[in-house]
Amino acid sequence: MSAAVFPIDRTAPALSTESRRAEATRWIAGLHDELTSFFGRLDRGGAFIEDRWERPGGGGGVARVMTDGVTFEKAGINRSAVMGELPELAARRLGGRGAAAGATKFFATGVSLVVHPRSPKVPTVHLNVRYFELTDEQGQLTDCWYGGGTDLTPFYPHEDDARTFHRALRTMCDRHHPQFYTDFKRWCDEYFVNTHRDNEARGVGGIFFDHRRPSEENGLNHEQITAFVTDVARSLRHAYEPIVDRRRDEPFSAAERDFQLVRRGRYVEFNLVHDRGTVFGLQTQARVESVLMSLPPLAMWQYAPRYAPGSFEAHLTAMLAPRDWASDGAGV
Repeated sequence: MSAAVFPIDRTAPALSTESRRAEATRWIAGLHDELTSFFGRLDRGGAFIEDRWERPGGGGGVARVMTDGVTFEKAGINRSAVMGELPELAARRLGGRGAAAGATKFFATGVSLVVHPRSPKVPTVHLNVRYFELTDEQGQLTDCWYGGGTDLTPFYPHEDDARTFHRALRTMCDRHHPQFYTDFKRWCDEYFVNTHRDNEARGVGGIFFDHRRPSEENGLNHEQITAFVTDVARSLRHAYEPIVDRRRDEPFSAAERDFQLVRRGRYVEFNLVHDRGTVFGLQTQARVESVLMSLPPLAMWQYAPRYAPGSFEAHLTAMLAPRDWASDGAGV
């Protein structure tokens, strides 16, 4: 697979704003196509429907959603490229350089996916990669950065699955920088937390990063950072596919399905209350159907559930505490 690489070389003649944004949009579109093909194959029977949309303030996107899958109850893979005036509240939350000084024109492009399997034995996975830039009133670039990550949300306490996921991510990260996995895992553990539920983690983590600029801290240039972000988008072949293949045919009980729906409810809570991407999309008039694509088709809320010691529910809940899964010597 070879999605277009999107380098911005500061030593080369500067690209025009239009050319730079067109290159970024093509790069993301290539990754979107790869991910759609990957999950279509992994499902073994379902098909994606495609929905193209335009944003009134500038730009638009493509949503691809599967709701008839064999393995996946719902799978959504979105890409977008949007631009325009950045609302003051969004600018403050964003934290980009120049935002506080009035550089409120933005361009953002990215691809995001969330997959909700039918079986509670198969974890939910989320992945996102994105490029963001700010320009001043004259159209001069004032800041640009990359963000993204991927994380795993299990519903049954298969600890080997967490090890598989994290070890694959560590191997991928180590190809680019020896500190990336450690730093980005910690960031993920701190980010995907329902603080309103006594800091309960959404899942078993993964990696998360934002505001990754060239030649800062890690010494990587634009082309090297783009290569890393591209590898993140392709990481699920080794991090997630083996999990799906070994769990998809395992039997499950009604109690296990109910617990999956309860945990999906916690997933919904995080996305609607805490997730930056969801909040940014709603604040910048993005298409609501696409912004909320990450939500599962079914979820459940039980009043103050309590689980017996030693039960699979209690074991799963205990698994959510951050752990060094990649270095855990047990299992796969």
